[in-house]
Amino acid sequence: MPEMKSIGPLRVSALGLGCMGMSDVYGEADAAEAPRVLHRYRELGGNFLDTAEVYGPHGNEELVGAFLREVPRAEMIVATKFGFRIADGSRGGLDSSPENVRRACEGSLRRLGTDYIDLYYQHRVDPAVPIEDTVGAMAELVRAGKVRALGLSEAAASTLRRAQAVHPIAALQSEYSLWTRELETNGILAACQDLGITLVPFSPLGRGFLTGKLKTTDDLGSGSDWRKSNPRFTAEAMERNAALVRAVEELAAAKKCTPAQLALAWVLASAPGCVPIPGTKRVKYLEENFGALEVALTPEDLAGLASAFPVGIAGERYTPAMAAWVDQG
Repeated sequence: MPEMKSIGPLRVSALGLGCMGMSDVYGEADAAEAPRVLHRYRELGGNFLDTAEVYGPHGNEELVGAFLREVPRAEMIVATKFGFRIADGSRGGLDSSPENVRRACEGSLRRLGTDYIDLYYQHRVDPAVPIEDTVGAMAELVRAGKVRALGLSEAAASTLRRAQAVHPIAALQSEYSLWTRELETNGILAACQDLGITLVPFSPLGRGFLTGKLKTTDDLGSGSDWRKSNPRFTAEAMERNAALVRAVEELAAAKKCTPAQLALAWVLASAPGCVPIPGTKRVKYLEENFGALEVALTPEDLAGLASAFPVGIAGERYTPAMAAWVDQG
């Protein structure tokens, strides 16, 4: 069984499961395999599921909700997120108004088929709404018993501190991996440590790139794979970053593990107490990810990988339009 960690009042398995890719974003979904992944995750000792209103939109929460009806609800810790305007099945711009906080929560509870959400995140900080107002509305949901703990996603250190002054923030979900290390230099890791906030790294495998399975753009998923429009997955960027993956592959071979396991082990060792949420839509990759919990890295291993992966690699992690949604404080 995996180690258990704390996120505020919640006890979660050392590896969470990002559910987004089971519905969309990374190519075609597999409706038959997704439930098998969820059940296998539970069999392996996992209990921390991550979804969001906007994934689909709505379809991913419905998928998780169907799973929750098949298992004891108290066994699973479910995180979901709000923060966008959604109309006619399409995502609009940011909206973290108190009114949307309440509306989104009721919709998520209905789709998940539950009367409480374990961890409720603001998906992106809305510059049009003071964080104090948003967190104040989220805190009302805690007092009403609809939410157990609060989190923010892609929030700056100064925003975390302002939010914490309104209500305890249990988790910060942000991208962190060997090729996305800005949290080490922009004060966010330090703020989490100071405030007792658990870091929940998403995309800890570099959206699949660090697994070594994506060599060219031809290896991306069929259909509407979001990575095809991402600056780090252009042919030029992938070619330039290939040398970084080779460093992972070489150390993985020496450690007798896979590149994915090594990359996950690095995240776990580099941000002690964090709870990564690697996503997958295949049982075989889920089982591979759990093997990362058995990989031990020495200080020399960590230093070598950190040297091979300097902060800042080829390609921005978002397009300008999506980058505008990342809080700068």
